[in-house]
Amino acid sequence: MEIKRLFDFPQNQLENNPREDALVSKVNGTWVKTSTQEYVAKANAFSRGLLQLGIKPQDKIAIVTSTNRTEWNICDIGIQQVGAISVPLYPTLSEDDFDYILNNAECKFIIVSDKGLYDTVVAVKDKVSTLVGIYSFDEIAGVPNYKEILDLGEDNSTQHEVDSIKEMIKPSDMATLIYTSGTTGRPKGVVLTHENIVSDVLMSVDRIPDFPNHAIALSFLPINHVFERMLIYLYQHLSIGIWYAESIDKLGDNMKEVKPHVMTVVPRLVEKVYDKIYNTGASAG
Repeated sequence: MEIKRLFDFPQNQLENNPREDALVSKVNGTWVKTSTQEYVAKANAFSRGLLQLGIKPQDKIAIVTSTNRTEWNICDIGIQQVGAISVPLYPTLSEDDFDYILNNAECKFIIVSDKGLYDTVVAVKDKVSTLVGIYSFDEIAGVPNYKEILDLGEDNSTQHEVDSIKEMIKPSDMATLIYTSGTTGRPKGVVLTHENIVSDVLMSVDRIPDFPNHAIALSFLPINHVFERMLIYLYQHLSIGIWYAESIDKLGDNMKEVKPHVMTVVPRLVEKVYDKIYNTGASAG
Protein backbone atom coordinates (compact mmCIF):
# COMPACT_ATOMS: atom_id res chain seq x y z
CA MET A 1 0.00 0.00 0.00
CA GLU A 2 1.08 3.59 -0.57
CA ILE A 3 1.75 5.38 2.70
CA LYS A 4 0.41 8.91 2.76
CA ARG A 5 -0.92 9.40 6.30
CA LEU A 6 0.65 8.46 9.63
CA PHE A 7 -2.03 5.88 10.43
CA ASP A 8 -1.03 4.04 7.25
CA PHE A 9 2.16 2.81 8.95
CA PRO A 10 0.62 0.23 11.34
CA GLN A 11 -1.86 -0.86 8.67
CA ASN A 12 0.99 -1.39 6.22
CA GLN A 13 2.86 -3.45 8.81
CA LEU A 14 -0.24 -5.57 9.39
CA GLU A 15 -0.66 -6.27 5.68
CA ASN A 16 2.99 -6.95 4.87
CA ASN A 17 5.05 -7.97 7.88
CA PRO A 18 3.04 -8.29 11.11
CA ARG A 19 4.89 -8.85 14.37
CA GLU A 20 4.02 -10.46 17.67
CA ASP A 21 6.04 -7.74 19.40
CA ALA A 22 5.02 -4.66 17.44
CA LEU A 23 4.89 -2.74 20.74
CA VAL A 24 6.23 -3.95 24.08
CA SER A 25 6.01 -2.32 27.53
CA LYS A 26 6.96 -3.59 30.95
CA VAL A 27 3.94 -3.93 33.25
CA ASN A 28 4.42 -4.98 36.88
CA GLY A 29 7.84 -6.39 36.12
CA THR A 30 6.82 -8.36 33.02
CA TRP A 31 7.34 -7.46 29.37
CA VAL A 32 3.89 -7.36 27.74
CA LYS A 33 3.79 -7.72 23.97
CA THR A 34 1.16 -6.19 21.70
CA SER A 35 1.00 -7.73 18.23
CA THR A 36 0.48 -5.70 15.08
CA GLN A 37 -3.03 -7.12 14.78
CA GLU A 38 -3.92 -6.16 18.36
CA TYR A 39 -2.35 -2.72 17.89
CA VAL A 40 -4.48 -1.97 14.83
CA ALA A 41 -7.61 -3.48 16.41
CA LYS A 42 -7.24 -1.38 19.57
CA ALA A 43 -6.52 1.77 17.56
CA ASN A 44 -9.72 1.14 15.59
CA ALA A 45 -11.67 0.55 18.80
CA PHE A 46 -10.26 3.78 20.23
CA SER A 47 -11.34 5.64 17.09
CA ARG A 48 -14.86 4.23 17.36
CA GLY A 49 -14.94 5.15 21.04
CA LEU A 50 -13.95 8.73 20.27
CA LEU A 51 -16.81 8.98 17.78
CA GLN A 52 -19.15 7.77 20.54
CA LEU A 53 -17.82 10.60 22.71
CA GLY A 54 -18.72 13.10 20.00
CA ILE A 55 -15.20 13.83 18.78
CA LYS A 56 -15.17 15.61 15.42
CA PRO A 57 -12.38 16.24 12.89
CA GLN A 58 -10.02 19.01 14.05
CA ASP A 59 -10.89 18.49 17.73
CA LYS A 60 -7.75 18.55 19.88
CA ILE A 61 -6.82 15.75 22.29
CA ALA A 62 -3.72 16.07 24.49
CA ILE A 63 -1.61 13.08 25.56
CA VAL A 64 1.03 13.23 28.28
CA THR A 65 3.01 10.30 29.68
CA SER A 66 5.89 10.06 32.14
CA THR A 67 7.45 7.17 30.20
CA ASN A 68 7.03 5.80 26.70
CA ARG A 69 4.35 3.12 26.64
CA THR A 70 2.19 1.10 24.26
CA GLU A 71 -1.03 2.93 25.13
CA TRP A 72 0.41 6.15 23.73
CA ASN A 73 0.66 4.63 20.24
CA ILE A 74 -2.86 3.20 20.37
CA CYS A 75 -4.27 6.60 21.28
CA ASP A 76 -2.07 8.40 18.76
CA ILE A 77 -3.33 6.33 15.82
CA GLY A 78 -6.88 6.22 17.15
CA ILE A 79 -7.01 10.01 17.35
CA GLN A 80 -5.62 10.50 13.84
CA GLN A 81 -8.06 8.07 12.22
CA VAL A 82 -11.07 10.24 13.08
CA GLY A 83 -9.39 13.42 11.88
CA ALA A 84 -8.78 14.74 15.39
CA ILE A 85 -5.48 16.41 16.29
CA SER A 86 -3.11 14.99 18.89
CA VAL A 87 -1.34 17.43 21.21
CA PRO A 88 1.59 15.58 22.84
CA LEU A 89 2.88 17.28 25.98
CA TYR A 90 5.99 17.07 28.16
CA PRO A 91 5.36 15.45 31.55
CA THR A 92 7.64 18.07 33.15
CA LEU A 93 5.30 20.97 32.35
CA SER A 94 4.22 23.20 35.21
CA GLU A 95 0.58 23.80 36.11
CA ASP A 96 0.87 27.21 34.46
CA ASP A 97 2.13 25.65 31.23
CA PHE A 98 -0.65 23.03 31.21
CA ASP A 99 -3.16 25.84 31.76
CA TYR A 100 -1.72 27.87 28.87
CA ILE A 101 -1.30 25.04 26.34
CA LEU A 102 -4.65 23.33 26.97
CA ASN A 103 -6.37 26.68 26.52
CA ASN A 104 -4.27 27.76 23.56
CA ALA A 105 -4.90 24.48 21.73
CA GLU A 106 -8.55 24.37 22.87
CA CYS A 107 -8.17 20.74 23.92
CA LYS A 108 -11.37 18.78 24.42
CA PHE A 109 -9.81 15.81 26.24
CA ILE A 110 -6.48 15.00 27.83
CA ILE A 111 -5.08 11.55 28.53
CA VAL A 112 -2.48 11.30 31.30
CA SER A 113 -0.32 8.35 32.27
CA ASP A 114 -0.36 8.46 36.06
CA LYS A 115 -1.61 9.96 39.32
CA GLY A 116 1.05 12.66 39.50
CA LEU A 117 0.17 14.04 36.08
CA TYR A 118 -3.54 13.70 36.80
CA ASP A 119 -3.16 15.84 39.94
CA THR A 120 -1.32 18.51 37.96
CA VAL A 121 -3.93 18.62 35.22
CA VAL A 122 -6.97 18.48 37.51
CA ALA A 123 -5.60 21.52 39.34
CA VAL A 124 -6.09 23.62 36.19
CA LYS A 125 -9.14 21.86 34.72
CA ASP A 126 -11.60 24.58 35.76
CA LYS A 127 -9.49 27.18 33.95
CA VAL A 128 -9.80 25.37 30.61
CA SER A 129 -13.29 26.02 29.26
CA THR A 130 -12.97 23.59 26.33
CA LEU A 131 -11.80 20.64 28.44
CA VAL A 132 -14.55 18.02 28.73
CA GLY A 133 -12.71 15.20 30.42
CA ILE A 134 -9.47 13.67 31.72
CA TYR A 135 -8.59 10.00 31.18
CA SER A 136 -5.64 8.00 32.52
CA PHE A 137 -3.55 5.03 31.41
CA ASP A 138 -2.89 3.82 34.95
CA GLU A 139 -5.75 2.62 37.13
CA ILE A 140 -6.54 5.57 39.40
CA ALA A 141 -9.47 5.47 41.83
CA GLY A 142 -12.30 7.71 40.64
CA VAL A 143 -10.60 8.63 37.36
CA PRO A 144 -11.95 7.50 33.97
CA ASN A 145 -9.52 5.07 32.35
CA TYR A 146 -8.63 5.15 28.67
CA LYS A 147 -9.91 1.56 28.46
CA GLU A 148 -13.41 3.02 28.87
CA ILE A 149 -12.96 4.64 25.45
CA LEU A 150 -11.87 1.26 24.04
CA ASP A 151 -14.99 -0.29 25.58
CA LEU A 152 -17.17 2.37 23.95
CA GLY A 153 -15.73 1.30 20.60
CA GLU A 154 -15.93 -2.44 21.24
CA ASP A 155 -18.74 -2.88 18.70
CA ASN A 156 -16.94 -2.96 15.35
CA SER A 157 -20.18 -2.60 13.38
CA THR A 158 -19.46 1.16 13.24
CA GLN A 159 -15.97 0.70 11.77
CA HIS A 160 -17.28 1.89 8.42
CA GLU A 161 -17.69 5.35 9.96
CA VAL A 162 -14.01 5.40 10.91
CA ASP A 163 -13.01 4.11 7.47
CA SER A 164 -15.06 6.84 5.78
CA ILE A 165 -13.29 9.54 7.78
CA LYS A 166 -9.88 7.99 7.06
CA GLU A 167 -10.57 8.13 3.33
CA MET A 168 -11.24 11.87 3.55
CA ILE A 169 -8.01 12.70 5.40
CA LYS A 170 -5.43 14.19 3.06
CA PRO A 171 -1.63 14.15 3.46
CA SER A 172 -1.77 17.94 3.75
CA ASP A 173 -4.16 17.80 6.73
CA MET A 174 -2.88 18.64 10.19
CA ALA A 175 -1.86 15.51 12.12
CA THR A 176 -0.48 16.97 15.33
CA LEU A 177 0.12 20.19 17.21
CA ILE A 178 3.46 20.12 19.01
CA TYR A 179 4.40 22.82 21.51
CA THR A 180 7.93 24.17 21.83
CA SER A 181 9.69 24.13 25.18
CA GLY A 182 9.00 27.83 25.67
CA THR A 183 12.59 28.83 26.49
CA THR A 184 12.07 32.25 24.87
CA GLY A 185 8.60 32.94 26.23
CA ARG A 186 5.33 31.09 26.07
CA PRO A 187 5.33 27.70 24.30
CA LYS A 188 4.34 28.00 20.66
CA GLY A 189 2.18 25.45 18.87
CA VAL A 190 3.82 24.02 15.74
CA VAL A 191 1.45 22.58 13.14
CA LEU A 192 2.70 19.39 11.51
CA THR A 193 0.78 17.66 8.73
CA HIS A 194 0.76 13.97 7.91
CA GLU A 195 2.93 14.80 4.91
CA ASN A 196 5.53 16.57 7.09
CA ILE A 197 6.27 13.49 9.18
CA VAL A 198 5.59 10.79 6.57
CA SER A 199 8.16 12.37 4.24
CA ASP A 200 10.75 12.38 7.06
CA VAL A 201 10.13 8.69 7.65
CA LEU A 202 10.27 7.60 4.02
CA MET A 203 13.39 9.66 3.30
CA SER A 204 15.12 8.18 6.36
CA VAL A 205 14.79 4.58 5.19
CA ASP A 206 18.01 4.65 3.15
CA ARG A 207 19.96 5.81 6.21
CA ILE A 208 19.01 2.73 8.23
CA PRO A 209 21.36 -0.27 7.98
CA ASP A 210 20.03 -3.72 7.18
CA PHE A 211 18.88 -5.41 10.36
CA PRO A 212 18.01 -9.09 10.75
CA ASN A 213 14.41 -10.22 10.57
CA HIS A 214 12.57 -9.57 13.82
CA ALA A 215 15.01 -6.82 14.81
CA ILE A 216 14.27 -5.00 18.06
CA ALA A 217 14.50 -1.30 18.92
CA LEU A 218 14.69 -0.01 22.49
CA SER A 219 12.99 3.38 22.85
CA PHE A 220 13.52 5.77 25.74
CA LEU A 221 13.74 9.33 24.35
CA PRO A 222 10.48 11.23 25.01
CA ILE A 223 7.83 10.06 22.55
CA ASN A 224 6.10 13.44 22.67
CA HIS A 225 9.18 14.95 20.98
CA VAL A 226 8.97 14.77 17.20
CA PHE A 227 12.42 13.15 16.86
CA GLU A 228 11.59 9.96 18.74
CA ARG A 229 8.03 10.02 17.45
CA MET A 230 9.22 10.08 13.84
CA LEU A 231 11.56 7.19 14.60
CA ILE A 232 8.70 5.19 16.12
CA TYR A 233 6.86 5.49 12.79
CA LEU A 234 10.10 4.55 11.00
CA TYR A 235 10.48 1.40 13.13
CA GLN A 236 6.89 0.48 12.34
CA HIS A 237 7.52 1.05 8.63
CA LEU A 238 10.54 -1.27 8.76
CA SER A 239 8.69 -3.79 10.96
CA ILE A 240 11.18 -3.43 13.78
CA GLY A 241 9.74 -4.40 17.16
CA ILE A 242 9.49 -1.44 19.53
CA TRP A 243 10.35 -2.16 23.18
CA TYR A 244 9.91 0.73 25.61
CA ALA A 245 12.49 1.25 28.35
CA GLU A 246 11.04 1.61 31.83
CA SER A 247 13.01 4.80 32.51
CA ILE A 248 16.39 6.33 31.84
CA ASP A 249 17.54 5.03 35.24
CA LYS A 250 16.73 1.46 34.21
CA LEU A 251 18.03 1.84 30.67
CA GLY A 252 21.14 -0.24 31.34
CA ASP A 253 19.13 -3.09 32.85
CA ASN A 254 16.61 -2.93 30.01
CA MET A 255 19.38 -3.07 27.41
CA LYS A 256 20.69 -6.27 29.00
CA GLU A 257 17.18 -7.79 29.04
CA VAL A 258 16.06 -6.74 25.56
CA LYS A 259 19.41 -6.86 23.69
CA PRO A 260 18.19 -4.35 21.07
CA HIS A 261 19.61 -4.19 17.57
CA VAL A 262 19.05 -0.43 17.46
CA MET A 263 18.25 2.48 19.72
CA THR A 264 18.32 6.22 19.25
CA VAL A 265 20.28 8.33 21.69
CA VAL A 266 21.47 11.88 22.21
CA PRO A 267 25.13 12.83 22.75
CA ARG A 268 24.66 13.48 26.47
CA LEU A 269 23.62 9.86 27.05
CA VAL A 270 26.71 8.57 25.27
CA GLU A 271 28.83 10.86 27.46
CA LYS A 272 27.18 9.48 30.61
CA VAL A 273 27.79 5.88 29.51
CA TYR A 274 31.42 6.71 28.73
CA ASP A 275 31.90 8.46 32.09
CA LYS A 276 30.48 5.49 33.97
CA ILE A 277 32.74 3.01 32.15
CA TYR A 278 35.78 5.25 32.64
CA ASN A 279 35.12 5.94 36.33
CA THR A 280 34.41 2.27 37.06
CA GLY A 281 37.67 1.27 35.40
CA ALA A 282 39.64 4.02 37.14
CA SER A 283 38.30 3.10 40.57
CA ALA A 284 39.21 -0.54 39.93
CA GLY A 285 42.77 0.43 39.12
